[in-house]
Amino acid sequence: MLRFLIAVDGSEASSRMIDHLLKKNAWYKEPIEVHLLNVQHPLHGDVTTFVDKGQIQHYHHDEGIKALAAARAKLDAAGVRYVFHIGVGEPAQMIDHYAREKKCDQIVMGSRGLGSMTSLVLGSVTTKVMHLTDLPVLIVK
Repeated sequence: MLRFLIAVDGSEASSRMIDHLLKKNAWYKEPIEVHLLNVQHPLHGDVTTFVDKGQIQHYHHDEGIKALAAARAKLDAAGVRYVFHIGVGEPAQMIDHYAREKKCDQIVMGSRGLGSMTSLVLGSVTTKVMHLTDLPVLIVK
């Protein structure tokens, strides 16, 4: 069984990734295993002093669920089984970590369409993942 980790941030690019996966699903002889992952950025500074740890976890969970909603709805409508995960941390590292932990065969990510100069200066999550992992990475525009 092929395992895919799909990094979802709730953007239009995330929606296109799911559409692409659903179009290509018929290519595979056996059912695929889909792992949806949303990574939330950790909260820093004064917030963590004034807000209970449980509230912060609840916040990350709620924001992750919102970001995953459209992808989950498309997969549900298509009858494709999936598991979803919400991580907190640096996105590229979390994507690589989950892909390895779940023994995925491929990481699927969207391109945010940053220009080449902006990407060079800021770096993108996609670029960082490609440097971190030894797994194949499919980038969907």
